[in-house]
Amino acid sequence: MMMTSQAAETEGDKITSWVSVCPRGLWEVCQRRKRGAGPTDPSGDVYPGIGSLCQVRVQRQGEPTADPELSLKPDLPIAVLSDAQVPPLQRSQGTMLQVPLGDWIILRLGEGQCDITEGCVEGMRAGEKCEVMLTPLTDRLRGGEEEQKRAGPDQSLCITVELQSFSPGHESWQLSAGEKWGWVMSHKQRGGDRFRAGDMWGAADSYSRAIKLLITLKLHTRGEGEEMTLIEEEEEDEETEKKDSLEAPTDRQYRSTKASLYSNLSLCQLKLGQWSRARGCASRSTLLEPQGLKAWYRLGQANLEAGELEEADRAFRKLQELQPDSPSALRGLREVGRRERETNSRLGQRLGKMFS
Repeated sequence: MMMTSQAAETEGDKITSWVSVCPRGLWEVCQRRKRGAGPTDPSGDVYPGIGSLCQVRVQRQGEPTADPELSLKPDLPIAVLSDAQVPPLQRSQGTMLQVPLGDWIILRLGEGQCDITEGCVEGMRAGEKCEVMLTPLTDRLRGGEEEQKRAGPDQSLCITVELQSFSPGHESWQLSAGEKWGWVMSHKQRGGDRFRAGDMWGAADSYSRAIKLLITLKLHTRGEGEEMTLIEEEEEDEETEKKDSLEAPTDRQYRSTKASLYSNLSLCQLKLGQWSRARGCASRSTLLEPQGLKAWYRLGQANLEAGELEEADRAFRKLQELQPDSPSALRGLREVGRRERETNSRLGQRLGKMFS
């Protein structure tokens, strides 16, 4: 998930930087791409897009290159590989680079397997290499708000990303509303899988990607029962089985899915201790779906952890209003009361010392 991005050009080079979400937290990524290197692919200035299969190698700078005979060499050109022929990649939890290092791999752009690698590959041509410096950012609280602080240079990691070849893909604006919806639901499902596997950063990344794509569908939703025009009538018989995956969401599906994504993202942020962000996402979810029980509970939790006891009390009482027998609401209200008593007790002790 690219949170911020900056670009600059020096003589012969292009430098891009952004902040990446990884299993170990937030990392600042600084990419230097040599502009003088010519492409080895006839695609010329064509770059990979969403859905492109990319043959990529990522390795730490200074380490020897893997034996070419052991590297991945597809029996078929990458442009004609099917999903079944693409070896699955297991996302690593032990490093900010979630892909195997030193060997050629096939990466599908847009899936969020490795944000750093995908962010580099998006602007590369076949045959190009780029140098990347990764620096960890540490979260800290200041005035009740979260901010990031850059770690020292001794903690930085330098890698090289090389793109050998890739299959055709699409820019986000080239995707139809139905195709975007398919990607949204794919990211949502992947987020759930990652969450259940304990990959909180990966789940947060998937939900964020889904939200970004879903926002672009706001003007392309349809009413309940409204016919779509994306599928031509003469092709209707051939596409009957695929129609559900090609249709854009209804207005109701759009709001419900967006609310669910924000609620799920807030849960990930709670697990990661990002109280301020969790509050923001849970609040957006309750605005989209005021009857959403989980979102109100997560809003209460986030406010509770952030020390906003009045707001936490309000959220838990709203949950209790929606579900009078909710044990979660009752536990939340009890915890608010307990913390208020602790706060009042500490305040009383300080005042007692002042006047003793």
